[in-house]
Amino acid sequence: MVIPDYQSVMLPLLKYAGDGKEHRIRDAVEKLAEEFGLSEEEINELLPSGQQVIFKNRVGWASTYLKKAGLLDSGKKGYFSITRRGLDVLRENPPSIDVNFLKRYEEFNEFRNHGKQIEIINPDKREPENLDPKETLEIAYQKLHNELVSEILSIVKKCSADFFESLVVDVLTKMGYGGSRVDAGKAVGKSHDGGIDGIIKEDRLGLDVIYIQAKKWEGTVARPEIQKFAGALIGKKAKKGVFITTSSFSKEAIEYADFTGNIVLIEGEMLARLMIEYGVGVSKVKSYDVKKMDTDYFEDGVI
Repeated sequence: MVIPDYQSVMLPLLKYAGDGKEHRIRDAVEKLAEEFGLSEEEINELLPSGQQVIFKNRVGWASTYLKKAGLLDSGKKGYFSITRRGLDVLRENPPSIDVNFLKRYEEFNEFRNHGKQIEIINPDKREPENLDPKETLEIAYQKLHNELVSEILSIVKKCSADFFESLVVDVLTKMGYGGSRVDAGKAVGKSHDGGIDGIIKEDRLGLDVIYIQAKKWEGTVARPEIQKFAGALIGKKAKKGVFITTSSFSKEAIEYADFTGNIVLIEGEMLARLMIEYGVGVSKVKSYDVKKMDTDYFEDGVI
């Protein structure tokens, strides 16, 4: 079954509170998951960020919207109960409750519009977006992130081989390898010895080294290329190696690298994501702090 969106959760959540008792959000999540017939996998599915459970998040937003419309009331932290207005809505027996339904309440419109002109309610107009605000934000962020990955990878493939090797140094240094940028620059891109493009310190003290192969590649990197690199590592009595490419690796190449136990493969998309994560070749345009209310702060003040 598809996990219900937060608007589909509104009416079942209000009905759950219809007994007039105070309920825990946690209990509501469990009860509604059972009511919607969600599988264990669906119940535990995470948002794109991996930070929060999707269904729990949607129940939370349904609760927030119902509270803003005055249909539910906040009790102590993590609890809620139905209001007189909420009971009146249940007596109406509506087929569903969604954002457009809640627009009949002035408090909800004020919440939605944040001081802007309250929009005229059109009963024929449907809310086109079924994702809650947090999901919308995360999906938008992920879309921008993926577009940036594609853009970076496209331009990296157009760079010279020397620049690509320098880029690899920058990424590895930002990740904490190679000591200083100057030390790393001396090591990488200088040897080109027997299948080895460079050597970089594993840590700032240089207690161990990592041998590197950095290759711009158009097609899929096949197993023989990894075998050559593995042979070069053996010739150097090296313990660890990293093969970095602008392309991708074949299934056989990946399996062979796993078999060796000492070779890490970084394909083009992963390299682009590392560049974004460690700030190589990218700049920050704008940042947003998403905050939530600290209910503990208000605990002693609520009457």
